[in-house]
Amino acid sequence: MPQRARPIRTAAVPAALVAAGLLLTACGALGTTPEPDDVPARAGAPEKPAVPAAAGTLGGKGSACALPVSFALAEGWKPEAIENPEDPEFAALTRQGPATVRCEVDAKPSGNIGYLRVWTAPKGPARTALEGFVKAEKGSSAVSYRETRAGALPATEVTYTVRDPLTEESKEERAFAVSTPEATVIVHLGGLDTDEHRAMLPAYELARTTAKAL
Repeated sequence: MPQRARPIRTAAVPAALVAAGLLLTACGALGTTPEPDDVPARAGAPEKPAVPAAAGTLGGKGSACALPVSFALAEGWKPEAIENPEDPEFAALTRQGPATVRCEVDAKPSGNIGYLRVWTAPKGPARTALEGFVKAEKGSSAVSYRETRAGALPATEVTYTVRDPLTEESKEERAFAVSTPEATVIVHLGGLDTDEHRAMLPAYELARTTAKAL
C-alpha cells in the first residue's frame, strides 16, 4: 500500500545529521577512476557486498514514491515520498546542486541508521548531474567516479568521504546516477558512520543492480 507523503524534516541540516533525520550529501576534490565492476576495489574501500533478496519495489505504479526509475528494496527498508520538495522555504534541505530530493528510504526498521535517498535533476548526462551534486556538499574528500551499470542502464557511480563537524570524523558515502527520458536520477547512500554505511551496502547494491527506467 503506498505510504502517505510527509514533509521533509526541518531539523536536519547537511553534515550534522543522520541522527536528526535528513542526510544530504556529497562534494569535494574530484578524481576519476573509470573501472568495470569486476575490477577489485581500490585500497581501503569495502569489498562489494552480497546482494540480498528483494522484499519490494520502489518507483513503479502503486509504490510509495513516483519516480522515473524503479528498483528493488531490501527487507525492512521503509520508503516515504518527500512532500512539496519544490517549496523554496525548504530549498536548503531539499536541493543539492542540480538535484531535488524526491524520496527517502529509511533503514531503521531493518536495524541500521541511515537512508537511501532518491534525487532527480534535469534531463542530461548522468555524470554531469552527479558531479554537480557532489560539488554542492561541503566537507567531502577522496572523491572517485567510475562508469558502471545500474541494472541494464549505463550509470556513473561516486564514492567519497564526508567529514562530520560534530564528531570531527570522516565517513564513507556513495551514490549512482542514471539518465532517463524524463530526468536524471541520483540514488545516494549515507549512514551515521562508516560502519553503518558499510552495513547498508547490500541494500544499496540491490537498488543499483535492479534499477529500471520507467
